[in-house]
Formats: sequence, structure tokens, C-alpha cells
Amino acid sequence: MKIELKRLVRYHYLRFIRLQGDPHPLAMGVAIGVFIGISPTLPLHTVMIISITLLMRVSTVSAIIAAAVVSNPLTFVPQYYLSWLAGDFIMPGKLTWERMEHALAAVMEQGFREGLETVIHLGLDAIMVMLVGGCLLGILPAIGSYFLSYRFFQKLEEKRRRRRSKK
Repeated sequence: MKIELKRLVRYHYLRFIRLQGDPHPLAMGVAIGVFIGISPTLPLHTVMIISITLLMRVSTVSAIIAAAVVSNPLTFVPQYYLSWLAGDFIMPGKLTWERMEHALAAVMEQGFREGLETVIHLGLDAIMVMLVGGCLLGILPAIGSYFLSYRFFQKLEEKRRRRRSKK
């Protein structure tokens, strides 16, 4: 398990290093990917990422990689639980944890269409609780990931520039 996790971290690190381009669009893509990856919109992550990054003209690839890093089978349950908790704090009583557990199980076990139907059947109040909670949870990590990844891509670009000038 420890070796697999190490390999997975290295794999995503190498994918980020291979990204080329201006640091700002790459970092904005990362921030969007982190924000959407944390949001409880699992069946729609990729569609949302592609739509938003194309509209904003930022890196779709960096957004998809970042979303995959923060939203994976190890993080689904804690993210949905924390989204529910934060949303229930703002909008109390609109969604019980039992209904949330049922929907989460359906999303993880079923295909895209069935998972989306299950989420829709929760009702508008329940969906709003989750979205409000997810947005609250995603804001700070998205802002932090922008600045960290901007610096990362900036240093990477400087390193590439130095290497090219030596040739």
C-alpha cells in the first residue's frame, strides 16, 4: 500500500511537471480543478471542469489532474460528509445524513446516469445543502492551490529557461 501511494504521488507529480505554458493559466486550472474536485458534484466533475476552463481560457489538463488528486476513492466520503456538515450548518435540517449516505452509495456504485438520477431525486433543498457546503469547503483550498501551483509552475518555467539558455 505504501509503495502504491508513493508511486501514485510520483505519477501525478510527473504529470504536473510535464505541463507546459504560462504559470497563470496552469495555476488557475489547478485552482478550478481543486474547487470542483472538492465540490459534491461527482458525476459532473469533468463536464464542469472542461466547461469552466474553456470559458476562462485556462489549462483544462491541469484542472483535470488537480481534480483527480483531490477527488478520488479515498476522499469521496470525507468530502461529502464535510460538505453535508458545512451545508447543514448554513441550512439546518434540509438533508439528513441517512439520505446523504444512500445517495453517496448510489453515486459510487452506479454508472453516470444512475448516479446523476439519484442525486437529482434528493430534491432541490438537499442539493443546495451539499452545494453550499461544498463551495464553502472548496474556496480556501482553491485559493491556496492557485498560489502554490503558480509558484511551482513559475519555478519550473525558470528552470526550463535556464536549461535552454545553456544550450
